[in-house]
Parts: sequence; structure tokens; C-alpha cells
Amino acid sequence: MTAVVPPAATVPVTTVPAATVPVTTVPAATVPADLRTVGSPWTLGPLHLPNRVVMGSMHTGLEVLDDGGVAMAAFYRERAAGGAACIITGGIAVSDEARGGPDFAVFGVGGADERFRTAVDAVHDAGGTVLAQLFHAGRYALVGGLQDRHGRPQRAVAPSALPWAAARGVVPEELTADEVRRTVEDFAAAARTAAAIGFDGVEIMASEGYLVNQFQSPLTNLRDDEWGGTPEKRRRFAVEVVRAVRTAVPDLAVTIRLSGADLMPGSSSDADVDALVLELLPLGLDAISVGIGWHESRTPTIQAAVPHGAWIEQAARIADVVRASDHPHVRVIASNRMTDLRDAEAVLADRRIDAVALARPFLADAQLVERSLAGRPDLVNTCIGCNQACLDRSVVGAPVSCLVNPRAARELQFPLRPSSEPKRVDVVGGGPAGLAAAVDAARRGHDVRLWEASDVLGGQFGLAAVIPGKEDYAGPVQAARAELAERGATVHLGRAATVDDLTGSDAVVLASGVVPREVALPGADLSHVLTYEQALREGVPEGSVAVIGGGGIGVDTAAFLTESSDEAVRAVEFAARWDVPVSTELVGDLPQRQPTVHRTVRPGHMVTVLRRNGKFGQGVGLTSRWVALGRLRDAGVRMVGDVQEYLRIEPGALWIRDGSGTEVAVPADVVVLCAGQEARDDLVAGLRSADVPFAVVGGARDARAVDAVRATSEALEAVRALAP
Repeated sequence: MTAVVPPAATVPVTTVPAATVPVTTVPAATVPADLRTVGSPWTLGPLHLPNRVVMGSMHTGLEVLDDGGVAMAAFYRERAAGGAACIITGGIAVSDEARGGPDFAVFGVGGADERFRTAVDAVHDAGGTVLAQLFHAGRYALVGGLQDRHGRPQRAVAPSALPWAAARGVVPEELTADEVRRTVEDFAAAARTAAAIGFDGVEIMASEGYLVNQFQSPLTNLRDDEWGGTPEKRRRFAVEVVRAVRTAVPDLAVTIRLSGADLMPGSSSDADVDALVLELLPLGLDAISVGIGWHESRTPTIQAAVPHGAWIEQAARIADVVRASDHPHVRVIASNRMTDLRDAEAVLADRRIDAVALARPFLADAQLVERSLAGRPDLVNTCIGCNQACLDRSVVGAPVSCLVNPRAARELQFPLRPSSEPKRVDVVGGGPAGLAAAVDAARRGHDVRLWEASDVLGGQFGLAAVIPGKEDYAGPVQAARAELAERGATVHLGRAATVDDLTGSDAVVLASGVVPREVALPGADLSHVLTYEQALREGVPEGSVAVIGGGGIGVDTAAFLTESSDEAVRAVEFAARWDVPVSTELVGDLPQRQPTVHRTVRPGHMVTVLRRNGKFGQGVGLTSRWVALGRLRDAGVRMVGDVQEYLRIEPGALWIRDGSGTEVAVPADVVVLCAGQEARDDLVAGLRSADVPFAVVGGARDARAVDAVRATSEALEAVRALAP
């Protein structure tokens, strides 16, 4: 008998040679006409760059791995080889007290310099350039249990002794005037170290509410000395940091990342930010990268619900300030809520902005630039803005990866190189887990056969793509379909695999997913009762709707019922709701963002979401859940928790026993069942009897929670164990 391979089994780490780069099928080609601007060369100070796409800073956790920097090197090498013109590292703390948490590196501590030298060499070997982001968390430092290099408890410091909500009760110490000056020198010293290591330049982190940003804001700088008390004095810290860094590294590229808007009531105004820009320009900056918001802001900034390119207006405003100044050639880099190079081209076409910084899209696809500039955008694996494996993990200090690319930040563990023993690999299920397994096996030269019972690929992603704000979920499905075709895989649609189909296989990944759980409730068989799959695939008739189940699927279903499918409409609503100038330049421009389901949008008060226990939106990512629930509350959706019992369904009503024990009729011309899922694992017994090597992954293995991050990661691990 062949044992079932545990899907979460640890795959042995394989050392990848420095010269190994991802396999690619994309031929060299001239830059497509529709990407002419983004594909054009430019200069960033002393750097001559081949295109206008910068890989923005991302904290991955690789920065502190005790492996000599080889994992970080593999991560950066793939992205440099994949066409990123310039890479910005994750934040490197300029001192012990500058760390944001235990997974932040500090130059000169614990082998950090050697690790970064390995990574820099890897980027250069791949033909790329890399800047070190100089970072100080300020009051955002999570210092519980942390010690400095001398074994003393780490301090949290700030312009003023003001904590923030996530600080777990830690009140930062106010920096003395001498300590402020020492901190300025810390930035300069870190820049000199970066130069000695071999970095091509440095970026000063002065955005998103970290220390430099804290000094600028009247919310967090209450000082009345030379470093605060007036807007000019609050700006002084940023000015002195830039001056010191520029002096420290006169031959390197120097950039700064500024918040175009803090999105914090009472914080720096646009005029304050613009005044800071004018003070910084004469100091020798090569570029200003424009970020948005603070981590504690209650305005969504990078979640999937935020319209594409929403924050371009802030970058354009700063670009106008620069162009009208005495230093008009300082570069301006835009960022946030752009997913691919077509977005970038739309932003850059009028030449007001010089380049774009994409971060999470490089997690989703290391070859984003190479594939796009070769005329193959259909192969680009799209960032879906879910945050689940990247930002959500980063904020709790967990290793970062990517839902749609589970190899991200694990390139060393899962190198991309042709298999020495190609095998027949069968993948059952064309959802996100099945596609992840099939694409990975096909990239390494295996004979891949994908079986999908429905007539379309996508599974749960296909359902998600019809949810307003989640249209990008269609992108990874489109990319996987294109790549499987490119690599000669066989895809069976509308064909449920049988054990006989799989008997000759060398390896089977069973990623057949889930089916909606049946509800034993009187009236559940009535014609106006729909599963969530029926509702999302076919639409929901007019009238009031009761949604049974308030987890992630229930919340998505309520959004489907109440929000416009027109992204332009949602962009206008977003701007009004949050009182911000939102660009509609990139809204609705890609085919994959167009909804395919005809549906009736109804007022929120006509929708009731019900839940027995637990949190509404449970299963939605940490940094996205509050946004999803806020949208429903704004729409007027009723959310009824602590339901003791669902009693019966009748025409026009769902009867429940509420938290007080009272029988209540909830208006319901339609009832949608979002009460969980059951595993679709009917092939397991047959495969075991047939002695076929197989693994069960994702929802087919455990349907208690629909967790796409777990599913795609399990799929990658399983296919590597079965077909190395």
C-alpha cells in the first residue's frame, strides 16, 4: 500500500545555487506599445534603470533568518531577474530602539550585515539594483520582551510620550533633544553601513506613521523645543535626517518615502506635506516615493475594497509641487492599489509621475515585469489585495508569503528548476489549491493533468470574483489557465475525475474543495432558499434577503446583494464616505474586473445577516475584516448575532429564536444559506485501495474553515513531496 502523503509535511530545504533563476517560457520581445512609458529607461540619481517599476518595501521576516541571508537572497534574486528595475528592502532599523518588533534587522547586530551583503550580491548578480530602507518605528515599536544588543529591555521612543492602540499598554519615552540629534546620526550611520555593504542607495522611511512621520504631525509631536511647537519645527527632524543621510552617502541614490496624506483627523494637512517637500528638495534627494495613511488610520488604504489607483491624486499633487519648484528633476514615485503594469502605464503616461512602486504584486508574481514587457500580461499572477498571507502575517510577526503564490518568500525551500524525473501528476480540482499545485508541477516539467468537474476553472475564486471589490480574484485563475496552456498541461473541464482516470498516475493532488453544508431546517427545500453558490453564480431575485451564517462567506454574500458592480460608482462612494480625493483613473479598466453575474442591488436594510455565535466576518483577514463589516454597516445591513435557534423557513419569513429566547420572524423573500461547508473527498477510499500516491489538501482535507492561504500552501507542499 502507498501511504497518503501528509499535505502539511515539511519539505526538506534545498540550497539553491546563486545562479539559479525561475524557469520562464516568456520569449524576449520589444516593449508592447501599450506599455511604452512604463517600459522606458530612466535615471534615479546615479542609477540607470531599464523600466519604471520599483519593487516597494515589504517586511518579510527573512531579514532576521539565521541562514547567512540565502533565503532573502533567493527572494530578491527572483524579483530582480523578473524585471524589477530597483528593489527597496524591508525596513532596516537604524538602531536597537528603532525596531518595530523581534523580526526587524539592525545593521551591525546578529550577522545582519553579512545577510544583507549576500542579498545585495544576489540582486547584482541578477542585473538589478537595491536600496536599503532606513527605518525607525518610533511609538509603533512593539517592544514586549525585546532586548537590545546589550541584553537590556528595548525602549519605545517617540517625539512625545503618546502610545497607540496596538502598543499593548506601552507608553513610549519622549526623546530628549540630545537623543533626537543622536537619532539623526543613527540614520546617517545606517546609510554609511548600507554603502559599505554594497547597496546602490537608501530610502528614508518617513511615511505610514513611523518616527519621521510622527515628528511631522501635531497629533504625535507635542514638543515645544527646537523639534516641535510650530509646523516648521515639526518638519525639522525630517529635514535634518535627509541632510545627514545625503552627507553620509554622497555617491548613492537617496530617496524618501512620505505620506501624501496621513488620513488622521487633526494630523498634517496637504499644505504641511507640500511645505515639507519644498524644504527637502534642495538637500540632494533623488526621489520622493509617495505613500498613504497611518497604520492606525480608520480609512482603508490597501484592502481589496479600496478602488484601484485610489491614491494617485496624492502623488500627482506632490509631483506638481516638485515640478513647480527650483528642483523639478527630483523624481516622484507613486504607489498603493496598483496591481499590474497596465495600471502603471495609466499612471505614468502623462509624465507627471516618474515611476511606480509595486509591492504585493511582486509577491504574487516575481516575473510581473518580464512577462508584461514581453507582451504576456495574461501570464501575470495578479495580487488580489487580500492581505492574508502578507500584511496580516507581518503585523503579528509571522513569516510573510502570498495566498496566490505560496512560494513567495520560500523560494529557497521550493526552488524552480526542471525535475530530474518528470512524472505524471494529476490534480483533482481547479480551485486555488488545485491551480497552485498544477502550475508548480507544470513549471518543473511534469506531465500535468487537471480535472475540474464544473465547466470553468476557479472554484471558490470564481465565486469571489463576483463580489464587489473582489473582481481581481479572476486574475490568478486567468494566469493559471494561460500558463498551463503554455506549458502543455491537459485540462479536463466539466469532467469529474474517477479512480479509473487516476489509476495510472504517479502522483495525485486531491484539491476537490468543498460543497455547501446542507441545513436540516423545516422549509429549507422551498424554491426561494438558495445556497451561497447558487446565489453568487445565478443572482438573487428581488426582495428582502436573510443570510444564514455571518462568517466570511456570509459577509461577502451581503456585499454582493447590496453593493454596485460598477467600480466607478464604488469609487465615488468611497471618496464620499472617507472624505478623500480619490482618482478614478484606473477604475474598471481591465477585463478581469468586469462582473459576469446579473444581479439586483438592493438597499442594505433589506438584507439581514444572522449568526449563532462567534464574530461576524470570522475568517476574513485581520486587516480586512473591519473594512468588510464597515461597508455593510454603512449600507444599513442588519447583523443579528447570538441566534439561539433557526426554527423554520416560510414564504416571506425566516423564523428564529433570538438571544433572549423570543421567536422572531426575519423578513425573507429569499433565504441564502452560508452555514458552512463539507469536504468533497469522495475519491480518497478508491485511491487508497488502488495504491495510487496521493495527498488531500485544502477544503477537501479540512472544511471547517475555507482558508485559501492554507489550501494553496498545502497544495504546493504536497505536489513537491509527491513529485520532486
